[in-house]
Amino acid sequence: MDDLGCGRAWSDVHRVTGMELTCPQCQGRIFARISQHGLRHFYHQVRPPDCVLANESPEHHLLKLELAMVGRTAGWRAELEVSSQTGDWRADVLVYDEQCRPFMALEAQLSPMTPDDAQLRTNRYTRDGVAVCWIGLEQRPWQRAVPSLLVRSPKERGMAHLLRGLPVEALGRMRTDRVMRRPAPSRKEYYLAHPRGGHPPKHGGAFRFAKPETWGEPDSATAQVTDRYGTARAMAWGRIHPRLTTRSAWIDHTGELPVIEGTLVRLQVDRLPGGGGPLPLWLWSSATGLTGEDVDVRWQAFLRRFDLEHTFRLMKQTLGWTRPKLRTPEAGERWTWIVIAAHTQLRLLRQAATDLRRPWEKPAEPGRLTPARVRRGFRNLRPHLLCPARAPKPSTPGPGRPLGSKNRRPATHYDVGKTVKRPESITERGRLRP
Repeated sequence: MDDLGCGRAWSDVHRVTGMELTCPQCQGRIFARISQHGLRHFYHQVRPPDCVLANESPEHHLLKLELAMVGRTAGWRAELEVSSQTGDWRADVLVYDEQCRPFMALEAQLSPMTPDDAQLRTNRYTRDGVAVCWIGLEQRPWQRAVPSLLVRSPKERGMAHLLRGLPVEALGRMRTDRVMRRPAPSRKEYYLAHPRGGHPPKHGGAFRFAKPETWGEPDSATAQVTDRYGTARAMAWGRIHPRLTTRSAWIDHTGELPVIEGTLVRLQVDRLPGGGGPLPLWLWSSATGLTGEDVDVRWQAFLRRFDLEHTFRLMKQTLGWTRPKLRTPEAGERWTWIVIAAHTQLRLLRQAATDLRRPWEKPAEPGRLTPARVRRGFRNLRPHLLCPARAPKPSTPGPGRPLGSKNRRPATHYDVGKTVKRPESITERGRLRP
């Protein structure tokens, strides 16, 4: 039989005296057993910390995150690692409908599995009225027995696949001394301007921020009267792109560098809220074909970025978003949703809270309290609430691991994809390599 992929059947390795099995990854001893739900699998005698077959591999974890992101992008609620009420199944990603009822499970299956086991696990979902789709990275025998999809490996696609097809737009501020490029002329326009021929250029003329003579006429120009900044005048030029080089983020790029076109916006205001002479603000958006109204939305959204910064500061310093030392990404995601729910409750209670401001803070209008000020009123509400937990009992801490002994069960370390220092040029990269 080919179910096990080694020319042996399950009966040849399960409960056979004298049979010794080794893991092909870490060469550790493994055993065959059947779970309480009837699932056949192998387990290690001693769980190794660095064996990808014993612990969840980065590819499996990344695939689960992608499946959850796809479900949420489609407008559904998707949660990671959700078990049924009876404990018969545990879905990698569970998708809910508008009534918050589970209707589909997405299973990332990268390890070998027999068709019978796949059908058995699928039937458990079917009994609870939940559809299931199995997702793999390579052809497997079980894919012909159950609903399944075959996707490409994340390593083959790179990080660009995360933003492909999503309604994501990049908007950022540019330095006032930058030089960008206009779109390259078409072949007809180039040969009319250069009758003697030649290779058409990849980039158009230079757009220098510090030299207005290189700007030309803007594609759109708007003027808005604001309370804080006076009259805000915005000019936008479409299809402006940076000239990329093989440095920094593109140092490992192979092949021809792409041309990433966008919209360049120049914003000029009459005054600043804190006084001083206002300088022009340059913004670049990855979207093209923007109208005047779209340009106003972009620069107004950029000025509101401070609200997001203060929200992250509140979640970290006040609500303790980064305070717990969590071991797994799933726990971190659950804690993030708890913090978001707490922040939502604080926003909803603005009408019921009083302004407990500091002596140096300005009074706030009724119903316009910040979440931090709303949270200050919790100390007046706390004495009237019942305590859901019992009073703590005094105890002494355990002895812990004996002094001088090694930790034989280290926690799994997850790669966060960061390095201390990255090379900025090819020369620096060659110098840092051994």
